[in-house]
Amino acid sequence: MMILRAVVEDYIRSHEPVGSASLAKNHKLGVSSATIRNDMSLLEEEGYLIQPHTSAGRIPTEKGYRYFVDGLAALIPLSNAQRRGIRTFLSGSVSLQDTLQRSARLLASITGQVALVASPALSKSKVKRIEIVQVSSSTLLVVVITDAGGVAQHIIQASNIDADDLLHLTNMVNDDCIGLSLLDASKRVYSLANRQDLASALQVISQLSNALEDMHDGEHSHDLYMAGASQLAHRQNIGDFASLFDALEEQAVIMRLMTSLSEEANDCASGVSVAIGSETHTPGLLNASVVTSAYGYNSDSDSAFIGSIGPTHMDYAATMTAVKAVAKYLNAFISENS
Repeated sequence: MMILRAVVEDYIRSHEPVGSASLAKNHKLGVSSATIRNDMSLLEEEGYLIQPHTSAGRIPTEKGYRYFVDGLAALIPLSNAQRRGIRTFLSGSVSLQDTLQRSARLLASITGQVALVASPALSKSKVKRIEIVQVSSSTLLVVVITDAGGVAQHIIQASNIDADDLLHLTNMVNDDCIGLSLLDASKRVYSLANRQDLASALQVISQLSNALEDMHDGEHSHDLYMAGASQLAHRQNIGDFASLFDALEEQAVIMRLMTSLSEEANDCASGVSVAIGSETHTPGLLNASVVTSAYGYNSDSDSAFIGSIGPTHMDYAATMTAVKAVAKYLNAFISENS
């Protein structure tokens, strides 16, 4: 298994089949080239390695990569300079959406692979503030700010509402709804229709309640931010990854896969989940690996995720470390804005 790990490490670094002579030269394995050759043959028989060409070296199989990834006892922490670089790059964000887009670009630049970041679903967010702004005589703009820093907007129609009554309603809504889910906030707003001091705002109350419910029901799916596809194409043979780029077009499929993996990541000691090739159960990713971590909302089933998709010969240790580091930053961002 020491030989297997050495083969994986060398293949990740060189992208060339690895032979026994180079292993003997580059690794202190304490055995002869003949022993290494015999062990490589045994590893091939057991399905950990494959020989792509006659008389060539060997490369890892999915089973070989899986053993290697499972054997990563601990992720190498980022250096102080790398952590400072992450903070500096992301500190200029002006909103949650901007932070997520920056996070995707940052992760892509670190790994040289495709980075994907899903925003927290509004269905799991809590209300931090609700603003109701009159934009015309018959149109109101509802702006909901969540505890994760997200912002949702909805237009409602209401005529002849007094500015003071609107301000009073806004204050009452915030007094009653801060800290509630959108669905619970919708119910709480609906109950305000029974208040005598809000009788002139019944039309707004009804539409506001419906708007909050619509925001909840319409946001079970996350917004998805993606970066790095072009640089991966330039680093690799584009023909080898045509199916990967096709798969990325199917965002619903990618969302389901990475959401499932992020849930698994909660049970991993590293906090990061890795799916290799056929483990993704996605035809377009048979030659790719996916590294994913969850962030936000106590890692429940609707947590958001951050992840990286690249070739099966990716640098797993570096990718896993980068994904975990950026996820940690996003958790801190959400905590600070809660």
